[in-house]
Amino acid sequence: MIPSSFSFSPENPSDQVLMRAIEGKRISPEEALLLYEEADFLKVQMVARFLREKVRPHTQASYTMFRVVNYTNYCNVECNFCSFMDEIGNGKGYILTLDQILEKMDYAVEMGADQLFLQGGVFPDIEYQYYLDVIAGVKKRFPDMHIRAFSPVEIINLETITKRPLKDVLLELKSIGLDSVPGAGAEILTERMRQIISPKKASVEEWVRAMETCHEVGLPGSANIVFGSEETKEEVISHLKVVRDLQDRTGGFLSFIPWTFQPQTKRFKVRSVPTHEYLKVLGISRIFLDNISHIETSVMVLGKGVGQLALYSGADDISSVVIEENVLRSFGLKTEKEAQKFLREGGFEPVRRDLLYRERYELSSF
Repeated sequence: MIPSSFSFSPENPSDQVLMRAIEGKRISPEEALLLYEEADFLKVQMVARFLREKVRPHTQASYTMFRVVNYTNYCNVECNFCSFMDEIGNGKGYILTLDQILEKMDYAVEMGADQLFLQGGVFPDIEYQYYLDVIAGVKKRFPDMHIRAFSPVEIINLETITKRPLKDVLLELKSIGLDSVPGAGAEILTERMRQIISPKKASVEEWVRAMETCHEVGLPGSANIVFGSEETKEEVISHLKVVRDLQDRTGGFLSFIPWTFQPQTKRFKVRSVPTHEYLKVLGISRIFLDNISHIETSVMVLGKGVGQLALYSGADDISSVVIEENVLRSFGLKTEKEAQKFLREGGFEPVRRDLLYRERYELSSF
């Protein structure tokens, strides 16, 4: 609810935009940019929370449990911000075997997870059969395990090494057990920033093509934005527009996650994003992305304090519990007990969901 004491001025251009959003009207990229540049942070926060209420009661927040498995750290993309990758040919990296992946999943199941997030570097020397064997092997051991795997740049690599149409590759992966895909590797979807971040990475057009094809074959997932470098405010809004336009066509994004860059290498400029700016971008994401139901905040990346505030600023989910994270420095929640305690202390009833946002779980008693 918008408090009656919270006044919006009809003469104020940013207030006019917020009032349109409250009425359920779609705002334009120009209006979203106006909110970013001029709007009162607290008003954006209030409107985003009001719109969140249409998805989930303000007394609730959801979480999930999954195991991250990075099957290789060899990568030829060489993102400037990444300290996880090892250069191909240096002999210092790794490629996990199926048995090693299954061992990690055995531990995850013991911890209460029933979902796998499989992701790794781009290493063209790994044969396509490896990917088939991993997906099929995990499903054989864990028939009910949800498998979310392969960012757009990994999917494009599979298209390249198989020399087959992307749609055919995805249909085969889906037939043996792939359930959903992450919209990772987006960072900032403008060509200028992609040249700064990673000139070798998929272009905006390729990222969109990969995600659109995934959605067409029935592989839904998430999308994100990572900001806090040299991007402009216009580029942040441009990114949101790319995601919203794609969602209009496919409806395949179940959630959207705003992140900020972490300082990992000396090759990449990272600025410190103030908490109020992160929360403002999150709130604008809720307002602008009127066709994506769920807005997640990553406690793993941003920490518990910001995570709780985000749930009052438009987010309805904390994107945790994450078992094992190698790519980012994690501030996350390691157990279901921690996640539930964190949400209750923030004033929310915890609701466990799966990666498809099905709320089919009963809460454990702690």
